[in-house]
Amino acid sequence: MKKIILTVAAVFALSFANAQDKKEASFGFSEGDFYLGGRVGYNNSDDNGVKNTTTNLSPEAGYFLTDKFALTLGLGIINSDNAGAKNQEFNVNLGGRYYFLNLGERFKTFTNFGLMIGNDDNGGNGADKTSSFGIKGGLGMNYFITPSFAIDFGLANVLSYTSSKTGNVKSTETALDINEYNNFFGTATFGLIYKF
Repeated sequence: MKKIILTVAAVFALSFANAQDKKEASFGFSEGDFYLGGRVGYNNSDDNGVKNTTTNLSPEAGYFLTDKFALTLGLGIINSDNAGAKNQEFNVNLGGRYYFLNLGERFKTFTNFGLMIGNDDNGGNGADKTSSFGIKGGLGMNYFITPSFAIDFGLANVLSYTSSKTGNVKSTETALDINEYNNFFGTATFGLIYKF
């Protein structure tokens, strides 16, 4: 009887370890997964002696409630220096991602949506600040280099609504880009994701 119990326990332990190895080695996401990622950007130009510099830092975190849906939280910090006029923007993004199509083992496509609240100091020095609120939805794709590490491609924003206010001046913008095709390398954003 002891041999049977030990054999069953050994088979169960090996099966459990094998299942864990398969889960850890799989590409993509599962319920309960957590990821950290983001984008970093830098642009420096000189136009007839006028220097313009922009840096962009956009960290993001996501938690998967199911195998296909994740809640996301992101920040956006943009600093620019245009001919000595410095400007700082800050925004917070709360949203989600829904993974709807696998293109092979490593490519995972998703649609994303979110709410954005932002603030722009418009260079400071007594200038009126701009506060903004936005809703955006778009498409993207992940390519898994390893089971834990992926490149994040933001392909296009399909729908967006932005409302902003500077002093007493209000403005809104709504965009729906369904049949508009642009240069992929001109519109896509690239980032990195690490899955825990």
